Amino acid sequence: MQRSTIARPAAMFWGLAVFAPVGVNYLAAVLMFATLFTAGNLQERAARIRANPLWWPVVAYVAWTLVVLAFRPHYPQTPSNLWHGFRIAATIVMAMALTRDEALWALRGFFVIAFASVLMVLLYRTVGFPVAELWRATLVLVGNKSINDALLFTVLGVSAVAFGLAHIHDKKGHWALPAFALTGFVAVIITLWLPSRTSLLGLLVAGVAVCVHQWRKQLRVLAVVLVIAVGAASVLVWQSPVVQRTFALGAQEIEAAQAGAVSEGSWVVRFYMYRDTARMIIDKPLAGWGIGGWTEQWHLRGPKLLADYNMPHNDFLWMGAQAGVPGLLTLLVIMLVGVWQGWRRNDITGRCGFAAMLVMLIATSVNSALRDAQIGLSLLWIAMVYLRLVQEPGQPWREMLPLRLQELMRLQPPRSASVNP
Repeated sequence: MQRSTIARPAAMFWGLAVFAPVGVNYLAAVLMFATLFTAGNLQERAARIRANPLWWPVVAYVAWTLVVLAFRPHYPQTPSNLWHGFRIAATIVMAMALTRDEALWALRGFFVIAFASVLMVLLYRTVGFPVAELWRATLVLVGNKSINDALLFTVLGVSAVAFGLAHIHDKKGHWALPAFALTGFVAVIITLWLPSRTSLLGLLVAGVAVCVHQWRKQLRVLAVVLVIAVGAASVLVWQSPVVQRTFALGAQEIEAAQAGAVSEGSWVVRFYMYRDTARMIIDKPLAGWGIGGWTEQWHLRGPKLLADYNMPHNDFLWMGAQAGVPGLLTLLVIMLVGVWQGWRRNDITGRCGFAAMLVMLIATSVNSALRDAQIGLSLLWIAMVYLRLVQEPGQPWREMLPLRLQELMRLQPPRSASVNP
């Protein structure tokens, strides 16, 4: 294999590994890092990274982290928190360094394993499917890795919405119908079998946002579509007993926490974490308590029953508590710049990047989707690969499909057609 192409299989392997246990994802990340150096073209990659709109926000994030590390106190948790902070930046930079072809191979890997995972879940829930450790978290709810898998299903679902909308004007909508059916399967998975309020919220918000993205210059059409989309979302939320119970439980947990109750209920935990972490930021707004300082402060401030947690289920608050408001803002700007890049490109490539970054933003706001490597290796990698293609001219998403399938879908001229430059 030529050095210039060695990064392709590494990128695809990481795409294929995103549903696997976190150790496999770390292996994929290390292989990706190594092959980016051994594949050559380092000057070209460096220029591509510097030209990316995320470059300066990432530089500011890393630089402020180092400033806080130098001048604020250190804790037993400092090494692990520093590692995860730099891992976040490294994952973003690796995606930024990919060539167009490498990014496409990474997404091919993701779609292959995502479709295979949907099929496994459906088989497991109908006729039965063997549960191996490699895909246990995809089939059964077993902690944060299952939340990661549900969020990846959400990215697949909103991508299918974007794809379906792109083909909704086809003569018979042949490709729109299976795309929307896939979104329906995803909704069932994240509602019934891998229940996740974060994923369901991401699917609802990003699904509607994709409609806004497509018809933002056709306000009358957009108004009709939004009525339909919001109506469909309302039916999903208010007519589904499972979804009603899920959100009703969340509301009950918040009310109980406000009344002083302490339990390990999902939103009870978040109530105390968000409240006490916000107080940490107010107490030390400029440079925070230092890298790794959140855990020590949580032990001092939080309920004793919840003392074992090591992250506040909101990465902006995590960064704000440890590195002050400037640290929080650097992380927030990275996410918002990513969302903006997808928004400003008005085609399916921009739409998918916009949707993926919205899911990432929601997950970062209500879970530790960056700090927790079980989520922050897989979801962040895929979202950033989506975003990497937003920087490419033409229609890179169309190149993921075999040529014959592209012709069938009328994505490019037949082979016999000659196109003059």
